[in-house]
Amino acid sequence: MATTPFARPVPLVAAAVVLAFALASAWLTPRGPFTTTHALATMAVALAVGLVVGVATGSRWALLLAPAAFVAVFEVARMGARGPTVDAPASAGMLHVLAFLLGRAPQWLLTVVPMLLGTLVGFGVAPRFGVAVARPMGVGGWVAASALAIVATAVAVVIARPASTAPILGADGNVVPGSIAELTTATSGGHEQALMIRGRSTDLPVLLHLAGGPGGTDIGAMRLDTGLEERFVVVTWDQRGSGKSYPAFAPAETLTLEQVVADTIELSELLAERFGHERIYLAGQSWGTIPATLAAQQRPEPYHALVATGMMVDVRETDRLFYDDTLAWARERGDTALVERLEAMGPPPYAEPVATYPVIVGAERSLNPYPEFDGRTEMTATIFRPEFDMMERIGAVRGLADSFARLYPQLQELDFREQVPALEVPVWVVMGRHEARGRVEPAQEWFEALQAPEKHWVVFEASSHRANFERPAEYAGLLDEVVAATSGG
Repeated sequence: MATTPFARPVPLVAAAVVLAFALASAWLTPRGPFTTTHALATMAVALAVGLVVGVATGSRWALLLAPAAFVAVFEVARMGARGPTVDAPASAGMLHVLAFLLGRAPQWLLTVVPMLLGTLVGFGVAPRFGVAVARPMGVGGWVAASALAIVATAVAVVIARPASTAPILGADGNVVPGSIAELTTATSGGHEQALMIRGRSTDLPVLLHLAGGPGGTDIGAMRLDTGLEERFVVVTWDQRGSGKSYPAFAPAETLTLEQVVADTIELSELLAERFGHERIYLAGQSWGTIPATLAAQQRPEPYHALVATGMMVDVRETDRLFYDDTLAWARERGDTALVERLEAMGPPPYAEPVATYPVIVGAERSLNPYPEFDGRTEMTATIFRPEFDMMERIGAVRGLADSFARLYPQLQELDFREQVPALEVPVWVVMGRHEARGRVEPAQEWFEALQAPEKHWVVFEASSHRANFERPAEYAGLLDEVVAATSGG
């Protein structure tokens, strides 16, 4: 047989290709692929790497060693990144374990499956390049390659399905003239951030909604009821590092409360300009009430009014009240394990909020039960709407962990009773009847002392922390009142 450049196995070539792929992945996407393009490109490159490995080695050991080498080098090379999705789990808590898995499993799936497929195919074609293989590719090998090809194709198809939001239709089934229904992005703070914009007419007033978290997304929850889009151009914003905006998480060092507030103001002004309004309506839920309130304080000019649901006022006091209530509840029901864990943790604040915060709020639904709660408006239940593609769903959970870990410690010195004694815009605070006292009591104290042109404390029955989504008809009716009271301003 004539000698060719590939006449003998070249394991060093295979090793170099795997090493380069792992280092490039760790540099470009240290938290794993987070967009459809990244994911499909990763699969394509992994397939090509596998082909090179299979042809260059002709060894069955490559099926084990190539993926293992990729994973090992990738994990070492990305050690500079920090956060729950890249760190080892600080606890066995559900969110930490889920963050750990979602920080790795997508990368492994998108890399290992096509790499194995490519390696098997490489074995099959290696003899054509003059490479002697340890054992010819038999029927079993081609069956395995076919199975991997089916899996890889199925994964690619699922990933490639684009996100979409349904048009707004009239009674005749046609798109309402002048309506808007789009998934788009806007650049705020130098980062591209995702928006869902829906409204029956672009002439309606604009409502900007800030989700809870930090790191949460309400795009899916907003689609559960269409009442608001009949009254407003509703702009649901996935803040930087959350939901569909998870790709904008890095660099983590610049993700600060001050920057989120600045992004809120910048986005508000962009929306007012786009839709031709002098002012818009600003709404926040839970964590979203914090940047919303600070934006209205720092720059009231773009806003007709602030509507805050599940108002957060003093995060540290809220957490301490949660700790006290959960500890008392655990003692009453004889839950020795939970009592011991809480006593070992001690009262907040905590250095590891992702590991500890779920412990003190884990009993919230037991402490504040009501029959109408069904969980379908919770964030983790709403990310399976068509407004998210598969990588955005994964990013939504990653963002909830990474952004929470980054932003929550920055809130520990926040107390609106001292720092926001007055606002120059009308304020509506919406609380559920079954809201936890850890949120209600500080919010009531702040509200009672707050100086504002107009202020209203509103309680929704049969609801709790996400009252705006749990009682959507009541919330839409309340916003009718808000518009009636403020639209002349």
